[in-house]
Parts: sequence; structure tokens; C-alpha cells
Amino acid sequence: MEASKLPWKRGRSALLCGVAVTAIALTAQQAAAVAEPSGSAGMNDAFTRAAAEYQVPRALLVAVGYGETHLDSHDGEPSSANGYGVMHLVSNPQRSTLEKASNLTGVPVSELRTNTASNIRGGAAVLRAYADALKLTAAERGDLAEWYPVVARYGGYSDATLARLYADTVYEIVEKGVRAEVEDGGTVVTEAEQVTPDRGQYSSVRSLDSTAAQSDDYPAAHWVPADSGNYASGRTAAIDTIVIHVAQGSYAGTISWFQDPAAESSAHYVIRSSDGDVTQMVRDSDTAWHAKSANSHSLGIEHEGYIEDASWFTDAMYNASAALVRHLTAVYGIPRDREHIVGHGEVPGNDHTDPGPSWDWDTYMALVNR
Repeated sequence: MEASKLPWKRGRSALLCGVAVTAIALTAQQAAAVAEPSGSAGMNDAFTRAAAEYQVPRALLVAVGYGETHLDSHDGEPSSANGYGVMHLVSNPQRSTLEKASNLTGVPVSELRTNTASNIRGGAAVLRAYADALKLTAAERGDLAEWYPVVARYGGYSDATLARLYADTVYEIVEKGVRAEVEDGGTVVTEAEQVTPDRGQYSSVRSLDSTAAQSDDYPAAHWVPADSGNYASGRTAAIDTIVIHVAQGSYAGTISWFQDPAAESSAHYVIRSSDGDVTQMVRDSDTAWHAKSANSHSLGIEHEGYIEDASWFTDAMYNASAALVRHLTAVYGIPRDREHIVGHGEVPGNDHTDPGPSWDWDTYMALVNR
């Protein structure tokens, strides 16, 4: 579901949050240079400078940015969590890393939203501030493994399971390394690094895979219920449509948003980009608030990512989503065609455009019908 400008005030058809997943990371080498306030250097240099200035491991800084946005600034447009730039600096009633970054760096909020070098510097400053608050020593700051609780805090999740999911994702990216062609024409690279993170207080927090119950409607999915105020119990019409959404945010962020009573929105299922992991949040027999006029007779499936960036739409995601749709169409007798499997932007009365032009409908429908 495509984001609105004020996501925390959106109505029942709205959506989401931001944080995310798949893999890629860069060299752990750090430069001795200090970042300029709004630097004109390419993204690769911006990461190196910001990492050196704030003594944040460069591979970690890149991994956080990659997990949040795939290193895409989205032309200064906000995510569904009202997060900006490559480092997803957020400004909403629950989280204010954008304002924190401005206070720490002296860079105006307006510049942090739109200038990539400044945004990266702001993200590094926030990470360092969290490291200082957790009393990481200089030696510990040089050890990638020690940054785990800092990364978990950067994600901004009050739910410990989601905080662990976020931090685990970042460390998976560090371990796989990153090679990403970015918007300035350059390539951001980090080498794969094997790290055993020190989870600290999160070592006793069980992962989503081990804590979530299995879905009764779709056994391949986790069951993590949305807040009861974000959907309606029961149905007023038979299920005959499946609506495809893109979250404008991350997997963990989407799950968190639907658990927030302020959201007034939800979807039945959420799918992760990197591996096709599926979480159900609203029972099929209940009415999720995801597509206005279609809510009463449809099932909504959210996909992690951003509509303008095809890199989020992985084979794993397409295959997992298609498998889910095959199951749902079989259970509810829904025809497997484009009249009954539609994008959010195709639903009458909606003002969203997801899943957008990057979504490969031909490939997707071929998988649904195989």
C-alpha cells in the first residue's frame, strides 16, 4: 500500500512503517577524513566520511541504510513511517530520529530530508549517540559484534521481538556484504564479514520464527495479530478478490504499524523481500482495512518494499506471494485472473498506485497459475 504524507493520521485504507531486509554490505575500511555538513561527495564517500567522523563501523552503517531503503533516497519523499533518505530518518509522534540527527549535527531538518550525504551523516550521528548512551567504549565501538543493541534501538521498535528481527536483518546484511548501484551512478560495496553479534539484553528475546504461532488459515505463515482497533471482526460479503499492496516500508515496520492502535489500517498478510517469509495479521474471516471499497470482500497482501524500486521484488517474494495466492484462491473459489487478483491502485475509490510499475504482473500471474 503506497504511503501518505501523514501516515500516523491515515484512515482505514492506509498503511505502514519503515525498516527492511535482503542482503548486501561494504568494506569495513574507514577514512580519516571528517564529513562535511552537506558534502557533495558521492554516496560511497559519504558513508566513509560519516563512519570515520562518528566512529561507526562503515559496514554496519551501510547495512543499516541498505536494510532500511536499499540505499535509495526516494527523491526526498517520505516513507509510510514519515522516514526520509537513505538512512530513513523518521519524524512521527512515536519516533524522531530526524530531529535527533539535526540536533546532533547542526544540519537543518530540511537538508537531512533531501541531501544524501547529510542524511548519511545524520544516521551515523544517531547511531553514535545511541552507542554513547549504552556506554560503548572506544574498543567496543571498533567491534562490529558490540553494536547489536545500538542497531536494535535505531529500528525504533517497542516490541522486543521486532527489535531483534530488525537487528538480525542488519547483521545478515553485514555477513552477506553489499554491492549496490546507487542513484549517483556509483556503486556502494562492503565485503562479507562473519560476525557473531553480542545481543546483550536481546539474547533472551526469542526470534519471530520461534515466538510466533502458526497461522490457522495458512500454515506456512506466522500468526502475529494486528491491534483489534485496526480491523473489523467478521465479514459482510463473501471473499472474491485478492488485493496486492506494496508497503512503502519494511517487513518489521509493517508488522509494527499494524500492531499500533493509531494505524487504523491493516492487511491480512505481510511478505518479506529477502526470503519470502509470511506473517498473517488478520484472520481471513475478519475484515482488514486496506483497500476502502474492496475491504468487505477482499483479502489484502502487503509486500515489503517501495513501489519505485524493483530490487525489493525478489524471486523469493514473488514465489511466496504466488503460493499464498494459490492457497487462498483454492480455499475461497476465487478465479486466478486479473479481474480477481488486483493491485491496490486498481480498486475503485482508492488514491494509491501500488504495486506500481516495477511489479511484474506477467511473471506473478504465471507463478499463480503454474
